[in-house]
Amino acid sequence: MIAALPMYDLPHARAAHDSYWQAIAAHLPGAPTALTRDGDLLSIWQSDELLLAQTCGLPYRARLHGAVTLVGTPDYGLTGCPPGHYRSVLVTRPGWEGDAGAATLAFNEPLSQSGWAAAQNAGLGKGKVLQTGAHAASARAVAEGGADIAAIDALTWSMLQTEEPGLTGALTVRNQTPPTPGLPYITAKHRDPAPIAAAIRDAIGTLTPEDCATLHLKGLMDIPKADYMALPLPVPPSLG
Repeated sequence: MIAALPMYDLPHARAAHDSYWQAIAAHLPGAPTALTRDGDLLSIWQSDELLLAQTCGLPYRARLHGAVTLVGTPDYGLTGCPPGHYRSVLVTRPGWEGDAGAATLAFNEPLSQSGWAAAQNAGLGKGKVLQTGAHAASARAVAEGGADIAAIDALTWSMLQTEEPGLTGALTVRNQTPPTPGLPYITAKHRDPAPIAAAIRDAIGTLTPEDCATLHLKGLMDIPKADYMALPLPVPPSLG
C-alpha cells in the first residue's frame, strides 16, 4: 500500500508529518510504515495501492473524481475561511503598483487550484506567465523580479514564514482570493473511507501540541464531492 502527504511537506514539517502518519497508520492494519516522498503524483493518486494521500481540489475535479474516493478535508484554521477551506494570498514586491491584470504571473503548475485557478479567477494570468514548479519558487521569482505577482496557497504562505522568513519578508500581501474547499484526502476507489477518516481524527487528537502547531491541523471535515465539482475548470495557461 501507498501513503503520501506531499502537499505541505516542507522541510521543517517533515518530522511532524512522519509522526502524524505513524499515528494514523497505527489504526490501519497493513498500512505502510513510511510515507512515500518520491514518484509522480498523478500516478500515486490513481494507484490501486493507494491507502491515503492528499491532493489538490483542481486535479481532483479535473482528473481524479471518478477514480478515487474522498476521505475528508483537513481543517487548518485559516483566518477568514470556513472550516476545511483555504484561499490564496496574492503577493508582490513592496511598493509594486503595476496593473495586476497585465502583470507577469508566477505560478506553480497548471493543475494547482491555489496557484493557477484562483489566480485566473482573480483576473491574473492575462499577461506573461512563468511556471515555477512550486509555490516557494513562485514567491522567489516575484522577490527576485522575474515575475510581478503570484497566488500562493495561504497555508503554504504561513509555513514559508517559518521556513523562509527572508523570502516572505521581501514580499507583501496585495490581496486574498475568496475561500474554496481545501486540499482533500483521498484513497483508492475500492477502499472504504470510513476507517481511514476515523484513524485521521484519532491521530489529530493524539498528536503533540507542537506537531499540531507545525502542521496547523485543527480537525477533519466532510466536504461533499459536489462542492469541489461546482468550481469551474480554469483555462490552461498559455506558456508559449
